[in-house]
Amino acid sequence: MLELKINGTIRRVDVEPEMPLLWVLRDHLGLLGTKYGCGINVCGACTVHIDGQAVRACSLPASKAVGKAIVTIEGLSPKGAAGLHRIQQAWIDHQVPQCGYCQTGMIMSAAALLAKNPSPSDADIDATMTNLCRCGTYARVREAIHALAGRPAAKKA
Repeated sequence: MLELKINGTIRRVDVEPEMPLLWVLRDHLGLLGTKYGCGINVCGACTVHIDGQAVRACSLPASKAVGKAIVTIEGLSPKGAAGLHRIQQAWIDHQVPQCGYCQTGMIMSAAALLAKNPSPSDADIDATMTNLCRCGTYARVREAIHALAGRPAAKKA
């Protein structure tokens, strides 16, 4: 039995300690916002926050998250399901999503970046936003992050 603090609530789950956190969230707790993409810690669709850091849940054993604060996309907004987080609104305003599959992971990565660095440069964004997007919305991701930082995105030559 593992005890996990997820989105501010203690949840007890009877799973093997080695089970990836992603499967605990999705299959055992019904938190479906965190997506499965690659399963090998590359694509970032499964990004959650653990103690404020962006972490890929597909390769993290659930037992490694015991005693830590886990935040999923469902818990990102302080208003919960009643309202959007400012990053979610920026994603809408800048028309970031196309298929949308990778976007929860992108939003979680952007939230961790902006919490650490409220005014990131293009280089900071590129270094942090390593999530993969098959639709190629990277330019709009950058625009949305810059808008949240209160400055326009740099123009590419």
